[in-house]
Amino acid sequence: MAVKLDRLPKPGETIFGGEFASASGGKGANQAVSAARAGGAVTFIARIGRDLFGDQAVAGFVADGINVNYLIRDQSHPSGVALIFIGRAGENSIAVSPGSNGKLAPADLKKNRKAFDDAGVLVLQLEIPMKTVEAAAALAVGAGLRVVLNPAPAQWLPASLLRRVSVLTPNESETELLTGVKPTDVAAVGRAAAELLSRGVQNVVITLGARGAYVAGKDGNHVIPGYKVNAIDTTGAGDVFSGGLAEALAEGKPLVEAARFANAAAAISVTRMGAQTSAPARQEIEHMLATGEVERPVLSPVPAAQRNGHPAPFPWKRTARIEV
Repeated sequence: MAVKLDRLPKPGETIFGGEFASASGGKGANQAVSAARAGGAVTFIARIGRDLFGDQAVAGFVADGINVNYLIRDQSHPSGVALIFIGRAGENSIAVSPGSNGKLAPADLKKNRKAFDDAGVLVLQLEIPMKTVEAAAALAVGAGLRVVLNPAPAQWLPASLLRRVSVLTPNESETELLTGVKPTDVAAVGRAAAELLSRGVQNVVITLGARGAYVAGKDGNHVIPGYKVNAIDTTGAGDVFSGGLAEALAEGKPLVEAARFANAAAAISVTRMGAQTSAPARQEIEHMLATGEVERPVLSPVPAAQRNGHPAPFPWKRTARIEV
């Protein structure tokens, strides 16, 4: 649930805001939706409350063609909720009540390990318990999947987990927390990436907002330039990046090309309000890559499943992705 403000409030301060919006969110859900709209066949594993928010979320996943057969509806804990303040320049401040998200357990994954069988890439984030993240990564590596970890909300990461990560995708603040290096320029970003690689991560993609992204790994270091767009709301941009990156990797794109694809998707997302609602469709991403410009919205009526950039549902493919 988000409110647009002229500026973010200080502690103890009340500010009267403008536009209010309510939409489905959550980092894992945002990443699942982003990967689906980018063209992927997505399977989502999650624990969601048996409440109005949960019902709305599941309906949205179905509309986006996401496999919901492995969703767990929790009768004892409510769906997670995020409260978001959005400033005039698009910056945001977010508070999250995890609810049922915080109850997703390793046992839930083991019961649903069949979902890993035909997958190509596992996408993880840190809005679920760390022990569950570690269990998911271990199951994924055992099944031969690549693991994309978005280390957000930022926190300490066990060495055993980092060694299983194919691609780590921190933003600037997460990079500084994990490494102690403030990514002020390319040289500093390079030092931070080198530090993360030294801990066993195979590849690092540091997202730099309007500055683009920095890719480091076995194929060397690369700067992915940013796009100049009119940013309205940055909520969910990192999730859109991770979802787009996972889809591009699952299609066999090299990491640098996959990062360019993800960067284009994230740039489009900040020109719109909301998290899941801002995730672009595949054709929009391809238009951005080809022209460097955000595609103008289609004004003619479209089917319900395709509104706001939603792709129509499609049959599952062998390259199905898993989002936890």
